[in-house]
Amino acid sequence: MHHPVDSQKLCEWYNSPLGKLCLKRERQLVQQACERFFGYHQLECLVHPSLPIAEDSLLGHRILAVPQWQPGFPESTLICESHELPLENDSIDLVVLHHTLDLSEDPHQSVREASRVLRSGGHLVIVGFNPYSLWGLLRWLRRGVEPWNLRFLSSSRVEDWLSLLEFRVKRPSLSMIEPPINNSHWLQRLGFMERWVRRLRLPIGAFYVSVAQKQVGGRIMKKPEWRRSRLMGVAGVRPAIPFNSRNKSE
Repeated sequence: MHHPVDSQKLCEWYNSPLGKLCLKRERQLVQQACERFFGYHQLECLVHPSLPIAEDSLLGHRILAVPQWQPGFPESTLICESHELPLENDSIDLVVLHHTLDLSEDPHQSVREASRVLRSGGHLVIVGFNPYSLWGLLRWLRRGVEPWNLRFLSSSRVEDWLSLLEFRVKRPSLSMIEPPINNSHWLQRLGFMERWVRRLRLPIGAFYVSVAQKQVGGRIMKKPEWRRSRLMGVAGVRPAIPFNSRNKSE
């Protein structure tokens, strides 16, 4: 069951030893996913503007979006719900959803909105908590506490949604095998678990990063066809121009 999430408390969790390690691992996988993407417009739907997730990408123009306004946000930050993005169709080259589906009231519609604003050939990167993990099991004992009260949508369910929207989905990458203990000393000592899992390439971890490419074609705007006048000009007389063939300047 999904419980209301306090974005400020979630931001505070990301500043804890466990949250900092989780964010570091998320950024590493997102950077690996985005390092070969090119384009200009990049949309990041974030938990908080102070917690960017894909700032090292090669795209030029970054747009940040968060669901709730707080003092101190950059002026260029969009305050909007992920299922109602105030952006044009086929206008973004890369969309990054940082636990957006875990936080969204309507995650399916949020995926559809990301697809709508994404241009054909553009990429969608999704970061989400894995319900089939140690973190996913323990969250039932920590209900009502961030981040355990997030939705924890499975990557396979998200992949089904993306397939219906004609995305080509890559196999998700997973990380964060350490138990959810908020102690920097023990997290450092247990770091060998992550290295061991990566060496064996086991598909386990507290969170996943899914990458998908939009395959459907974008809309092509049809240029208006102006009808030409069939009137013949007479020397010294300017022919009348029908209303529907006048230039925009007129």
